[in-house]
Amino acid sequence: MESHAVRALLRLYQKIRASPRPLPPPYGATGLSGSEEASNGAGVNDHSTQNNKKSAAEGATGDNKEDICPICLSDFTNKKQLKCKHAFCERCVQKAVKHSGPICPICKDVFGVMVGNQPDGRMTWNKISYPLPGFPNCGHICITYDIPSGKQTENHPKPGQHYGGTTRHAYLPDNKEGNEVLLLLKKAFDQKLIFTVGTSRTSGADNMVTWNDIHHKTSMTGGPECYGYPDEKYLSRVKEELKAKGIE
Repeated sequence: MESHAVRALLRLYQKIRASPRPLPPPYGATGLSGSEEASNGAGVNDHSTQNNKKSAAEGATGDNKEDICPICLSDFTNKKQLKCKHAFCERCVQKAVKHSGPICPICKDVFGVMVGNQPDGRMTWNKISYPLPGFPNCGHICITYDIPSGKQTENHPKPGQHYGGTTRHAYLPDNKEGNEVLLLLKKAFDQKLIFTVGTSRTSGADNMVTWNDIHHKTSMTGGPECYGYPDEKYLSRVKEELKAKGIE
């Protein structure tokens, strides 16, 4: 009787082992088909990404002190927005213009007409058929700047003191781009931006009329090292320097 019961249990055990059993779903399975799960997963991920982006944008907005003047770091007083969309207190803008001209303190965009402190003088030019090195197919333009000596005004470093004048020559190729630069230089001269009063970079003498960061070719030859030609990129460089002062 006992052995019969043991044999019955053994047959039952073997039957159970031989029969197929459904495997449990792997950890984290959703019960959806592969395509549905991928689609649903993408939707969840996209939603999460959108939320993250939204949070980041909200955080960035929260971090930007849009009600603070970037110059004085205080609440706006008579808020003034420039054409480049940067905003400042009106008084802060006025101080910035007095110090460096109508240039945005953040992006350096020119928002008005820049006028320098160049002393009174004359700008003339002649066209000569002789070509410059690097420009064999045209003549050249010889510019003459004549700034006589005088007395410094309130716009200069030492009002009331004498300053030494200067006569300078500069050269451009007499082609289309050279003539464009000539007109830009004339506009800059009329806005008193070509020269200023300060310390001469060549002699070291003080209270002298000096160049004001708009580079000129003062020699016909010798290349860039001698402020001359050939220099194929000079015209594009000087146009960028003029553009930075609102001359274009």
